[in-house]
Amino acid sequence: MRLRLALFAAVAVAFPGIAHAQGAQASSPPEFARRIDQLKPGQWVWAPQVAPNGPVLIYVDLSRQIAMVYRNGVRIAATTVSTGKAGHATPTGVFTILQKDAKHRSSKYNNAPMPYQQRLTWDGVALHAGGLPGYPESHGCVHLPYGFARELFALTDLGVTVVVQGDAQNHVRTSENSLLAPFNDKGQPVERQALAEGEEYRWTPELAGAGPLSIIISKSDQRVVVIRNGTEIGRSVARIDDSDPGSHVITLIEQAGRPQWVYVGLPGHDEDAGHVLDEATINRVHMPRPFYEAVKAQLKPGSTILVTNSAVGAKPLERLTIMDAVVPRP
Repeated sequence: MRLRLALFAAVAVAFPGIAHAQGAQASSPPEFARRIDQLKPGQWVWAPQVAPNGPVLIYVDLSRQIAMVYRNGVRIAATTVSTGKAGHATPTGVFTILQKDAKHRSSKYNNAPMPYQQRLTWDGVALHAGGLPGYPESHGCVHLPYGFARELFALTDLGVTVVVQGDAQNHVRTSENSLLAPFNDKGQPVERQALAEGEEYRWTPELAGAGPLSIIISKSDQRVVVIRNGTEIGRSVARIDDSDPGSHVITLIEQAGRPQWVYVGLPGHDEDAGHVLDEATINRVHMPRPFYEAVKAQLKPGSTILVTNSAVGAKPLERLTIMDAVVPRP
């Protein structure tokens, strides 16, 4: 079986039904999120299978008029938005979701419908489905595509952190390509430390003692990053011999009394569901033996591997020769 764990690539999810003033009703393949600025008004990306568990963080970038959703420190969604226009600026800062109302109507603006409202301030600022003309036009709220707002509403709980940054009147068209969250689940900035020159790996499991494990294998960076409960606990160089442009998800289950890595069936690739990770695919990844042994000791059913071409915040380094390499085994 060829390497096509349809992770970020080709996981287009179309939501038929209500469009109204929500802009173009469309989703894009999640791998396209590496080029977020190419999303057109109303377009969005949704791939929650990438990190099925862990703390959720929402980041709204006013300058680029986009929002991104992270779970367990890994980006699982991106969307275009429309925020406050001049005179009604969306406030910046770190907020939490205070209230949720799927059928909310505005008490301030003529009973206007605000579907899937998630309140950020008691004076009226919220995330909700709304118009998406391609520029800031709200009265302070963050307008989302209807389908995206519905999915996000189902994903979040009260207290989820929402970070709002930037300047809506000073539009910027540059992408941050890293899959990793720029903030932790409390809204504090996270600085990703690249490996030092000559450093093969870093392992600090004490930073997060418990929680779901996400392992990101970046083919573009030739790096492996391990995240637990939203916190990076490990990073390593790797040799990943794979030219597949797509991205893929594998999860660890217990099958017949032993651990087994299996493909996750994503929309458009349902046939992948339940397929066992084959040895030929495993043989394409090599990493330092001590790092591999350390990670293996932490694996539990529910751990997830993301294989992707997206970046993980590594500065360019020479490709190191791994002196004591090992091929992963469950």
